[in-house]
Parts: sequence; structure tokens; C-alpha cells
Amino acid sequence: MEEKKKLYTLLVYSENIAGILNQITAVFTRRQVNIESLNVSASSIEGVHKYTITAWSDEDQIIKITRQIEKKIDVVKANYFTDDQLFIRETGLYKLSTKKVLENPDISRTIRRHDASITEVNPTYVIVMKSGKTEDILSLFYALNEFNCVFQYTRSGRIAVTRAKQEQVSDFLEEREKNR
Repeated sequence: MEEKKKLYTLLVYSENIAGILNQITAVFTRRQVNIESLNVSASSIEGVHKYTITAWSDEDQIIKITRQIEKKIDVVKANYFTDDQLFIRETGLYKLSTKKVLENPDISRTIRRHDASITEVNPTYVIVMKSGKTEDILSLFYALNEFNCVFQYTRSGRIAVTRAKQEQVSDFLEEREKNR
């Protein structure tokens, strides 16, 4: 029986080397697993970058992908997680018609009810920003879309930290330093 696919988040730590992103994404391509979101930034450790990657997969496949990524020479550490093991956030941006927002007070009420904020207003458009879980970002989009006022919509890639006190790669790097 085929295992059901779940959304997994991989946290990958690497040295800041040109081309490593291509090597990491190639692992997914070879296994024909689509990346849902990808965010790359500096981590809390100097000289180490953090990749937050989400993909739908079964656990067996995600274990294989994680191991292959860890074999890359410039990758320091890679782990996979389910949503309950992480603190997760995304940001959504919504460009709305100023005319429709002014004509319909329910649009402003919907924005407030979803704890979103208006960040810019001009005669043509209103920019609304919402941070939260993926479901919250999408929920606001669907609600605003009902008013037929959305010019543009986008959401960021996922950012995530583990629920542990420090980044898991910290222990790994400390142990590696001791063994040198």
C-alpha cells in the first residue's frame, strides 16, 4: 500500500558557496519531487546559510532526499520536519482596488478580522500585508477575492525555526570543532 504524501519542510544548512542551491534543487528534480516553496537566507551562525524547502512527499522519499542533500560537499547539515515540529510563518501581499475598498466597508472589516494591515494607500490601489500560517494567508485571499477587488496577490516562501532552543546545526558544528 502506497504511503500517503505529507508536506515536509527541510532545513538545510550550507556554506555560502555559489552553485549549492542548484545542487540541492537537482536532488528533488532527479527524484521527481516538486518543491512547493523555497527560502534562502543567512542563518544565526556566521558563514552558514539556511534553506527552508517544502515539498509533498512520503517519509521514505523525503529521508532519501535529505540523505542525498547531506552528501553534498558544501552542505553542513540537513533535516526534515513535519509542521508540528516547527514554528512556521509566511507573508502575503494583496494589491486591492482603492475604489472598491472605499465603496465597500466589508472589505476593510475583512482585512481587520484577518489581522492584516494596510501598508499603503494611493488613488489606484491599496496594499494589504498579512503574516501567519499558510492557511491564514490563503483564507484572507479567498475572502478578498469574493469581493472581486484583488489586482495582485503573492505569498512568500515559508520561513521556519525548530522548536528546539538552538539551531540543530549548532550541535553538529560544535562536535565537528572538537574532533578537529
